[in-house]
Amino acid sequence: MKKEQVARQLAKESRISTAAAADQVDRVVTEMLKRIRKGQNVSFPGLGTFGAGPKQDFEFESTLNAGHAAKRESK
Repeated sequence: MKKEQVARQLAKESRISTAAAADQVDRVVTEMLKRIRKGQNVSFPGLGTFGAGPKQDFEFESTLNAGHAAKRESK
């Protein structure tokens, strides 16, 4: 999903404006990145865990497909 799609869904479910929902999405992502940069893991129940990886990238371990290895993505 793209940010706009997430914001629209959040706005619909929370009965807030799309702009307010987009601001909330930005705050959540910013806080996630701050924690990951400090070496902390960030978990989303039912989705997975984001954590600091080697060489300034981060790891995402999905709980959706437990049979797959951790996925790594660069910043």
